[in-house]
Amino acid sequence: MPNYAYSARASDGRTVSAEVAAPTRRDALRIIQTRGLTLLRLSEPETAVAKAAPTAKAVRQQAEAADTGGVKLGRKHRLPFLTSLHELTSGGLSAGEAIRLLAARVKDPAMGALSNGIWTNVSEGATLSRAFAAFPQVFDENSINLIQAGEATGNLNEVFERLIAYLTEQRELQRALLLSLAYPVFLTIVAFGVVLFFLFFLLPRLEVLFKSLHGELPFSTKLLINMSGLALSWWGAGIIIVVVVGVISFWSWRRTDSGRLVTDGWLIRLPIIGPFFVARTVLAFTQNLAVLLANGVTTADALRMTEKQISNRVHRATFDETTSRVLEGEALSKALARTGCFPDLVLDQLAIGESNGNLAPSLRKIANGFQRTLTTQLNLFTKLIGSAVLMGVFGFVGFIAFAIVQAVFSMSQQIH
Repeated sequence: MPNYAYSARASDGRTVSAEVAAPTRRDALRIIQTRGLTLLRLSEPETAVAKAAPTAKAVRQQAEAADTGGVKLGRKHRLPFLTSLHELTSGGLSAGEAIRLLAARVKDPAMGALSNGIWTNVSEGATLSRAFAAFPQVFDENSINLIQAGEATGNLNEVFERLIAYLTEQRELQRALLLSLAYPVFLTIVAFGVVLFFLFFLLPRLEVLFKSLHGELPFSTKLLINMSGLALSWWGAGIIIVVVVGVISFWSWRRTDSGRLVTDGWLIRLPIIGPFFVARTVLAFTQNLAVLLANGVTTADALRMTEKQISNRVHRATFDETTSRVLEGEALSKALARTGCFPDLVLDQLAIGESNGNLAPSLRKIANGFQRTLTTQLNLFTKLIGSAVLMGVFGFVGFIAFAIVQAVFSMSQQIH
């Protein structure tokens, strides 16, 4: 019977390091939990690790050897594939048989190529996690580690179910973001179209009319004509070129490590956008950590994997420090309090979950709360953008109408 070395935190805050003899990783986790300990790290026997964990070289070789028949695969194929696989495994088939059946029956070219590639690796003796790792363009590190943990603990079907639920929530959030931005984008396009119509169609005709009357134009009309003349002149083209070059330069700088760190710091300090990015970070952290912990991944590994999923570099550095403090024995709720991202009530809820040994359910509850908060902030942000664009369009159209009407009245008075 193999010995599993572990590091855990006792109820009094002490860090305990010992070994436990168990036939499987799942049994080792159960024994540690019955001792009233909060697991921080669990090291498997070297033979098990060598069999289960694909090395970076092996993953790279498999990725290079994976034949997709020229079909382009991406992250969008992950959820449909896992859903189809889970439907078969929940009906009683093994994961290998389910993949073989998908490879033989799926009609979609992309899904067929993915199923065939994974089945080829599995039929050659690779574990499911290693077969998935051969397609890094589809399955990220988190998904592979979860599946590997499911293989080690024997609850692969449950891992599929939780992973599908997590990916579905992420997809719905992205869809809500796109739908929320659709209206402001539509208004922006309409505003741009109004400006182009005025510059290239309406104003030239009005200018010819005003010149034929030989009258003195009012200030508003002169301002409008001068602004349009500037926009259509070489100066206007130069300003547009400078703006375009500036935007491209800024975006190129943001893609560097230093630029990303600086600009991410700017984002979280903005009045309206900042709280949105904070809520997004907390949601990503709690969702990922809850899924990893619920599927048998140790606290240390789960925290390290979770911090990689945080897109904001300033927050990622903060949560990296949080992970280090937790590994040193500090409670997760106290370590997270230093980030400044969590309200006190949420931290209290997390502390209760830690003390009761229900950390994963507490994290899921917090994630659900922050998902509602994010949706509310997204709706508010969208309404503000839409209102600002709409007011800008109405203001510009109103200014055009005022300048034209004022010019007409001024000219008519000068003629009489």
